[in-house]
Amino acid sequence: MRKRTVVAIGLVICALVFVAAITPDDSPRVAQVVALDECDPTTFNAAIGPDFCKNVALGVLGFSTTFQNLFAEAAAGKPDPKWDFEPDTLRVKEGTVISVVDQGGEPHTFTEVKQFGGGFIQTLNNNQEPSVPECAAGFNDVAVARTRIIQGSTSLVTGLSKGTHNFQCCIHPWMRVKVEVQ
Repeated sequence: MRKRTVVAIGLVICALVFVAAITPDDSPRVAQVVALDECDPTTFNAAIGPDFCKNVALGVLGFSTTFQNLFAEAAAGKPDPKWDFEPDTLRVKEGTVISVVDQGGEPHTFTEVKQFGGGFIQTLNNNQEPSVPECAAGFNDVAVARTRIIQGSTSLVTGLSKGTHNFQCCIHPWMRVKVEVQ
């Protein structure tokens, strides 16, 4: 009797292992996009308010961007390349969840746009590029407000259809990523 019980238990375990091995993994795929910036806490917080920029930047080594330089570089058509979404292009399968993580020091948006263009702060638009319709109203538009990600937070984008999807920050419009869904 004991021998039959051990054999039966062994067969059940083998069957479960076999079923687990042939069952497809239905867990959702996740791909990450990281929002980066190098805001200088001293100049940003003086201009905008306490604790606005929460960056742990190495400003003394030249690794941060002052508030004044951010606007001056954007106006000159050379926005700071350290303010970026990484990667620039993301290729994923349909059904993949896009996890957007703000590892910068200040808020950003991750807004889907038909075509890349300017954001809602005209003086930060590259060469005075016009605002794209999806960004034009800024945070007065609930659709834009919903795409805001604050320092240290994560936002999830789901349900992207096959094709190319353009995302940009409506505040810092040179921060762009193209998501290609296959």
